[in-house]
Amino acid sequence: MEDFIKPYRRYAQFEGRSDRKEFWYYVIFYLVVSCILSVLDGILFGGNYTIVSDQGWRMSYDRDVLGGLFNLVSIIPWIALQVRRLHDTNKSGWLVLFWWIPIIGWLLLLIWYCEKGDAAANVHGEAPEGSRLPADF
Repeated sequence: MEDFIKPYRRYAQFEGRSDRKEFWYYVIFYLVVSCILSVLDGILFGGNYTIVSDQGWRMSYDRDVLGGLFNLVSIIPWIALQVRRLHDTNKSGWLVLFWWIPIIGWLLLLIWYCEKGDAAANVHGEAPEGSRLPADF
């Protein structure tokens, strides 16, 4: 369970490095909790609402109270984790902004998040515990 909530303990820590294990465990945790909260939101606060106007436009929305609060609490740890993950591969944390470039930026980030981090220290600090080189190496 420690690996799932580690990014919340490092809430706004943009310095340092995070290995693949920490990153992908958080992604799994986030998706599972989001699905559970979505179901709870539907049960507790109702389903879809659709508004239809006289002019023919329609607007549909969900009451996503619990999911919205979870997203609000999770946005800073998520961005910080992405920055630290890029640091682990010896890249600038500013590359997170590639998220704003549809498809190509998303694919590049996905590739970088899947890359193995540097086993030795780099300009962003020491390697995370699980990915360090043995002392006699």
